[in-house]
Amino acid sequence: MKRVLLIGAGHGHLVVLRSLADKPLYGARITLVTPYPKVVYSGMLPGLLAGHYRRADAQIDVAALAERAYVEFEQGEVTRLDAAKRLALLKDGRSLGYDLASLNAGSLVDARMPGAEHALAVKPFEQFLARLRLAERVAVVGAGPAGAELAMALRHRGAPVTLYSEHPMQPPALAERVMRQLRRRKVDFRPGMAVTSIEAGPVVIAGSARQAFDLVLLATGARALPWLGDSGLATDERGFALVHPTLQSVSHPEVFVLGDCATLRDSPHPKSGVYAVRHGESLVANLRRLLASQPLEPYVPQEVALLLLTCGARYVVAQRGNWTSQGRALWWLKDRIDRRWVGSLR
Repeated sequence: MKRVLLIGAGHGHLVVLRSLADKPLYGARITLVTPYPKVVYSGMLPGLLAGHYRRADAQIDVAALAERAYVEFEQGEVTRLDAAKRLALLKDGRSLGYDLASLNAGSLVDARMPGAEHALAVKPFEQFLARLRLAERVAVVGAGPAGAELAMALRHRGAPVTLYSEHPMQPPALAERVMRQLRRRKVDFRPGMAVTSIEAGPVVIAGSARQAFDLVLLATGARALPWLGDSGLATDERGFALVHPTLQSVSHPEVFVLGDCATLRDSPHPKSGVYAVRHGESLVANLRRLLASQPLEPYVPQEVALLLLTCGARYVVAQRGNWTSQGRALWWLKDRIDRRWVGSLR
């Protein structure tokens, strides 16, 4: 019987667990290891911060889902992966061996700027929510979709928020709509201002400008988990694992990699939950094929994905390819999609 180790409870592995709960996988002993028995769905996090949802609305009981899927649940944090020995080492000293492994443990916020220790990173979400407190003056560093949503959600709760943006959001049509919403929601939006460091206080330094805040939040770009680069798996220049279209590591075919952890060598695409869900569908289908001694099939990423960006209030800016739109009706669409997704995992 093959030992299958699932590392992390990202979107892809949640899809795998849901599928196994409906149709068990015979011929394998499957273990899921992740730091938290319950996780908040990232798509509902801005709504949770804005006060539209209760924690229970957005929370997924991973341990209970694993039990229904006949998967052993191990609470723990992987700090090292030895791909040569097929061994995952946990923070508490335990180790878990495997014949097949799948990595879907997400990514970290890029917190390499000087003084980042004076700020609160938005990932991991459970740590972020545990440490977050409502403050009078909030700075958000990073104005991608996540940073913009975060800024508008906190502003909706009444906090004065300043949003620093080094690079413009893409595509331009989306950026224009989001910028108008930031202004409308009275977020102090500072485009083109790169934060160079953070000092105790905290004080944000952006070029020659200095401003004190009660709280600084980091919503900068994704950074690979440190142990990925030390695992022996082939990685790209940023430290994310390189994978074939089957989502197998290009250097270790017994290791699958999903979501933010992965870079498809031949068809790279954005790191987002929409793609990670499809990764999970591909993985569980290929696990069934693998254990039935059938050839694996490649994952084919969709050309474009739908982005629904919440604006603090029950209002959404949408983008798919070159199409953009906005309105309250789109918020209800997003709410329905999110509730359906979370409900499917319960």
